[in-house]
Amino acid sequence: MLADLSSRVVATARAGKVVVFTLSVAMIGALLLPGERSLAAEVDAVGVSAPTGFAEIVERVRPAVVGIRVKSDRRTSDIPRARSIPQGSLLERLFRQFGIQMTPDQDPGSDISVGAGFIISGDGYIVTNEHVVASGIDIEVTMDDGKIYSGKLIGVDPQTDLALIKISAAGDLSYVRLAATEPRIGEWVLPIGNPFGFGGTVTAGIVSARGRDIGEEPYSDFIQIDAPVNKGNSGGPTFNVRGEVVGVNTVIYSPSGGSVGVAFDIPAETVKLVVQQLREKGRVTRGWVGVYLQQITPRIADALDMKKAQGALVAQLDAGGPAATQGVEVGDVIVFLNEHEVTSPRDFARTMAVIAPGSTVNLRVLRNGQTLSLMITAGELSQVTKGPSDKQTKLGEEAVLGLTLSPATLVPGAGESGVVVLEINPEGGAADSGLQVGDIVLSIGGRPVTAVADFNRIVGEARTQAKRSLLIRVRRADSMNFVAVPIS
Repeated sequence: MLADLSSRVVATARAGKVVVFTLSVAMIGALLLPGERSLAAEVDAVGVSAPTGFAEIVERVRPAVVGIRVKSDRRTSDIPRARSIPQGSLLERLFRQFGIQMTPDQDPGSDISVGAGFIISGDGYIVTNEHVVASGIDIEVTMDDGKIYSGKLIGVDPQTDLALIKISAAGDLSYVRLAATEPRIGEWVLPIGNPFGFGGTVTAGIVSARGRDIGEEPYSDFIQIDAPVNKGNSGGPTFNVRGEVVGVNTVIYSPSGGSVGVAFDIPAETVKLVVQQLREKGRVTRGWVGVYLQQITPRIADALDMKKAQGALVAQLDAGGPAATQGVEVGDVIVFLNEHEVTSPRDFARTMAVIAPGSTVNLRVLRNGQTLSLMITAGELSQVTKGPSDKQTKLGEEAVLGLTLSPATLVPGAGESGVVVLEINPEGGAADSGLQVGDIVLSIGGRPVTAVADFNRIVGEARTQAKRSLLIRVRRADSMNFVAVPIS
C-alpha cells in the first residue's frame, strides 16, 4: 500500500503539480504493513487541567479538629450511632425494597469510646456529641499535632445529642466557625473525624437532603450526606468548601455499622443555639406549654373541613400545664405559633424549643371552624418530664412484648375499659401472637386490665412464675376474642 502511494506521489510531481498529504496517526497505523506496527509508548496526564481538590481547605481547618477518647463508667458505643430503621419510615421501606437488612451496631463492651470534636473558640471550647462523653469519667483530647489535653465537661444536651467540653492550653488555639447559612442540596461537604481512633481523617461527598426527620431527637432537622462516615466520626465537623462547619456528625443508618450507608448531621443553626446556652449555664432550657400533638392527615383534614392537611392537632393536654390552664382544648388545631406558621407537630416542637421559659406566646388555633388567638405563658420543658410534651410523640406508652398501648379512655371511640394496641413491634414477643393494632385488651388470664401498668405487671408476674404464655381477652370491632400470647 505504501509503495503504491509513493508511485502516485512521484507521478503527480512529474506533472508539475504540488500535492500535500495530511495523514492522521490512525491512517498511518492502518497503512503499516504487518510487522511494521508502532511500539507502545508511556502515557501520563501531565499538563492536563485537573479537577479542583480540597487539600488547601483541609490544611487550613484540620488543626481545629480534635480526637476524643473517653473512659466511661458504663458500656458505650463509639458511633456515629448505627441505628435500625424505624418501622414504616420512608428509609425502612426504601431499604426493604432493595433487600437490605438494617440492624443496630453491636456494642463491643469496651469502657473506652472514641469520637471527634472541633474547637469553636481560641480559649479551648470544643463541640462534640453528648453520647460520646455523657458517661465519661475521664476525657482525653488529642490535637492534630499530637498534643494531648485533659477535657472538662461543661454541659450536655441529650435532646440534640450535643456536648460542650473545654481544654486549657497555653496561647490561643486554632478554631473554626459555624456556617451562617444552610448548605444547598448537591454542595460539596468534607467530614473530618477520628475513625477507629486513627486520628484526623477526611472524606468527601455532597449534601443529599435537608430537613430529615429520622425519628430521633425532635429539635433537629438533620442534614443527610453521602460522604463516608465511620465509627469515631461522632462529634466531628462536616465542612463546606469555605471551611465553615455546616453540621456535626451524629448518626448513620448502615447495614454493617460502617461507612456504607446514610449519614446524618446536626445542622449548624441548632449547634449555635445549644452551645450558647451550654456555655452560659451548662444546660439547655426550652419553652413548654404542655400539648400532646398529632399529625394532620388528609382524612383528618377532610373531617375537620380543612382545605389542606397542615398544622398540629391537639390530641391531649398535660394536666396543669400552661395550655390546659390558659384556654387550649383537645381538638384544637394549632396553625401559628407567634408569627411562625406551624406545618406539623415536629415544626411546633422546634419553634417552641427556642422560646425562653416565662415568655408569652401567641397560639393561633382552629376550633369548630373558627380561628382563635390564645396568649399562653410558656413554662420550662424538663428533660425528665414524662407524659405529653411539645413534640411529636407516640400516642401511647411502650409496654412489654413489643407493644405500644394506651388506656382506652384516651382513644376516641375505644370505650371506658381496657387498653388499646396502637403499635406492634415486628421483633417483639407479640408479633406473631394474633394480636392486631386496634385490639382493646380487656383482661389477661381473667384479671382486668385498665392501664398500661396493669398489663406490664401481670406479664411480669407470669414470667416470674415461669409461664410460657398468657390468654388475653380482646375486643375487636364488635366481637370478643381470646388470644394466646407467648411471654417466655
